[in-house]
Amino acid sequence: MPAPSSFLAAYDALLARWPLPVEAIDVRTAHGTTRINACGPGDGRPLVLLHGGGATSAMWFANAGAWARAGHRVLAVDLIGDPGRSLHDGDRLAGVPGLLGWLDAVLDQLGVPEADFCAHSYGAWIALTYALHAPARVRRLALLDPTQCFAGFRPGYLLHALPLFLPGRTPARARTYLDWESGGGDRLDPDWRELYALGYADFPASRVVTGPRPAAARLGAPALALFAEHSRTHDSHRVAAAARTALPEATVAVVPGAAHHNLPMAAAAEVNERVAAFLAVGR
Repeated sequence: MPAPSSFLAAYDALLARWPLPVEAIDVRTAHGTTRINACGPGDGRPLVLLHGGGATSAMWFANAGAWARAGHRVLAVDLIGDPGRSLHDGDRLAGVPGLLGWLDAVLDQLGVPEADFCAHSYGAWIALTYALHAPARVRRLALLDPTQCFAGFRPGYLLHALPLFLPGRTPARARTYLDWESGGGDRLDPDWRELYALGYADFPASRVVTGPRPAAARLGAPALALFAEHSRTHDSHRVAAAARTALPEATVAVVPGAAHHNLPMAAAAEVNERVAAFLAVGR
């Protein structure tokens, strides 16, 4: 079942706001077709971006240009089975091993043996899990308000998120959830807010693959973890402390004023600068 035209139009409109030309790359794996939105120099160091659940790779409109101009070949992936332009019309993912195997196959098809990774929310859980699965493929790892990596969700957050998983999915339900988590709809980019809402209600998504909390202490790659001060998914200061304990050599910071969903966008200036500086080390 294809994605509805309203969702695709909103996706393309947000992608058009990227400040640099975007190359759409589709690669085929056993699970289906994966869309990668790429920008930056073709010979730049690969930087793989993994979005949060339902956010789509178009969400990086405030970040991709800065990192591409810093010399990276930005490769923003639409997660398979999630709202976006990837098409999950092949084998089912069959749990965490399948998800990691899918990402292996995507990098193989792109001809990327090693990359830097930057990921947000659920995408950060995937990135950290992948770095433990394939350490030779992850040079440096930047995590933006990662969930289920160093601590669990707040019970109150889960109660507010519960309606997202009940029958009767509507864009209004998704907007209500986003506005609550971010402290008001005016704190969200309106184009991205609408894209998320349409994807939640209308996109034929697959079952979300989840798994145990990654054994972060085994991570070998240098790491940066940025937490949103006003994230309602968790207590950011406590989770930042847990991250420092698990990864004593990592750079860990709490970004003031940001919420979970709007961190990459509302705090783009700080996020872009911190991630670029982190990735520049050792180049």
